[in-house]
Amino acid sequence: TADVVKIAESFGIQIHCYADDVQLYIHCLANDAPTAVARLLACISAIDKWMGSNKLKLNADKTQLIWLGTRQQLVKIDNTPFILHDGTVIHPSTQVRSLGVILDNELTMSPHVNSVVRGCFYHLRQLRSIRSSLTDSAAKTVVHALISSRIEYCNSVLVGVAEAVSQRLQSVLNSSARLITNRRRFDHITPALRDELHWLPIQQRIQYKIALLVFKCLHGLSPVYLSTACTPVASLQDSRTLRSAVHGDIAQPRTHTRRIGPRSFRSSAPTIWNSLPTPVKNSSLTIGQFKCALKTHLFNVAYNI
Repeated sequence: TADVVKIAESFGIQIHCYADDVQLYIHCLANDAPTAVARLLACISAIDKWMGSNKLKLNADKTQLIWLGTRQQLVKIDNTPFILHDGTVIHPSTQVRSLGVILDNELTMSPHVNSVVRGCFYHLRQLRSIRSSLTDSAAKTVVHALISSRIEYCNSVLVGVAEAVSQRLQSVLNSSARLITNRRRFDHITPALRDELHWLPIQQRIQYKIALLVFKCLHGLSPVYLSTACTPVASLQDSRTLRSAVHGDIAQPRTHTRRIGPRSFRSSAPTIWNSLPTPVKNSSLTIGQFKCALKTHLFNVAYNI
């Protein structure tokens, strides 16, 4: 399928390939949307022609399209259906699922969080009916398998979301802690989270995931498209003598938007990484030592220790 990537690049379109799923990306100003659509349709037509020549079939019925942007920019775009070369009509969607993550037009991530919360509370209700038959250790293991895994999955995309959105996930975490520790519904749960379970709150879990990705980027343990977003200040010729270079900071790029731009990995990663204490960012740490130091720091920040 390497030819599919070359075809997309020839039209100036970015592409991600996941097994039998292909995703095409293009960015433009709202006023240039018609031109972007024309390029996208031409690219899809070329890919379909290539697939036909290799005895493959483009599944047009499963093709989805979504515009992402701020509310002010989205209203400027014509949402009329698109017609592919084979006559298939594609209606622009307000939500699409990508690798299990639900993306909405404005990237509020609210539909995704609602879906995660709904699934978690379903499993919590089922577990509550058998809690009396489980030991504390077994209950903790089951919660990690059915609840924590869902909360942790791709949670790095939730960086910078509205507090009301992240609080829905925190409510799941609180309910899970009450289930494990046999607390009642309205009992104060923070002491159990801090002293018994040693769980990080949702915001610190997101920061933990981002910081760990940065560590992997700086140590050659991540894909190139992520590593290029993390440039140490010490590697910049004009900044080597700055205090930030000595502290192990990474360069902070400027963003063009105030709401969505700071949430990108390229912008949020330096913000979170540079806020860490210098000992935590020590380049001599192994990944295991870094995880331990990072969790300790975020734990102390979360509970004001």
